[in-house]
Order: sequence, then structure tokens, then C-alpha cells
Amino acid sequence: MEKIVTFEEFTKVDLRIGTIVEINDFPEARNPAYQLIIDFGALGIKKSSAQITTLYSKKDLLNRQVVAVINFPKKQIAKFMSECLVVGAIKDNDVFLLRPEMPVKNGSIVA
Repeated sequence: MEKIVTFEEFTKVDLRIGTIVEINDFPEARNPAYQLIIDFGALGIKKSSAQITTLYSKKDLLNRQVVAVINFPKKQIAKFMSECLVVGAIKDNDVFLLRPEMPVKNGSIVA
């Protein structure tokens, strides 16, 4: 473990389930990436940049549910404003997206 956080600090991270509804290539990104448009239900639509092009095609990602942090500040990546952070497990240089075992309502809290 690199850093220890308290339970109180952890509870500030808002992890939610969303469904990817649109995927675009992101040629301006420094590393190969997609621009993702994610539906979080009542919480709205958010955009994210994700370096996941080696494991996932755009077809693989469309309508896939993912886990994302939705309460980080927006981050400018090239000419794109990322509004959430999609999370995954890292193996070597690849990111394996986390998702619910069964479909759940968009916007569901991840505890």
C-alpha cells in the first residue's frame, strides 16, 4: 500500500454505475484513448477520457455499464473536458474496466 486513507476520506469518493452510450476516437490525446459519453441516470450524462483502446473496441464498449468516480473536479485533456473517472484493474499496461455482475440502474451507488 502506498498511502493510507481513513474511512471518512474514502466515503467522500462518489463511485457510481453508468452506461456508456457513445464512444469517440480521441486522436488529440497524448496516449491512445477514447472519449466516452456515460449515462448516470438521474445524475445526468458525463464525459470521460479513457486509455482503454488496447483491450476494448468501440463496439465492445457501447451500452456497457462501468464504475466511475463522479465527484472529481473536471479535467482538461487536450480539447476535451473529462467530467468523471472510469475505474478499472491494471495488469501490465492494460486497464480492465470494472462493472457490476448484473445490470443495475444507472446512477447506482458503489459501496
